[in-house]
Amino acid sequence: MSNASTPDRLERAARWLGRQSHDLDAVARRVIGRRAVIDDPNRRLEEQSTFGERLADRVASFGGSWTFILLFAAALLVWVVLNTEILGRTAFDPYPYIFLNLMLSMLAAIQAPVIMMSQNRQAMKDRQMASYDYEVNLKAELEIMSLHEKVDTVSHETLLQILQQQQRQIELLSELAARGSTPPAP
Repeated sequence: MSNASTPDRLERAARWLGRQSHDLDAVARRVIGRRAVIDDPNRRLEEQSTFGERLADRVASFGGSWTFILLFAAALLVWVVLNTEILGRTAFDPYPYIFLNLMLSMLAAIQAPVIMMSQNRQAMKDRQMASYDYEVNLKAELEIMSLHEKVDTVSHETLLQILQQQQRQIELLSELAARGSTPPAP
């Protein structure tokens, strides 16, 4: 397929895929028309991401880590000890820690949508990676089919040459056999 023109490549690829060339989708046409699939989807996605998307990814990454859990547990422990044991009756948030509950609720209300934004972005990345994988797989399949066709053509030509050589050898052997059965001329 390397020396063939694009229309020829399109017709051959359509035949290999069992379709008519006008039935091929845009992805197949794009894959057939280029030499290699060389785009790095991770780099492309990173270049297209906005500041908010990158921030959401970082917040979700930190919010889902052991570092966050341990820091958060330590902060809660300090809050409880400070407002119960150290400050005692002068505590700014005595038991049942109503202000702490308010802060935790606000944190959850902000963190949940940020994590959902990150998950949506990850789902978009997964869809784009699946599309990229499809293009690479289609390109590989078409190249393999092209190689099979080339090998079949070479095998067929080689077989024809061998058959022609064998036919010529049979003719020569027949001539030799015919000379051997007739008496030599005096």
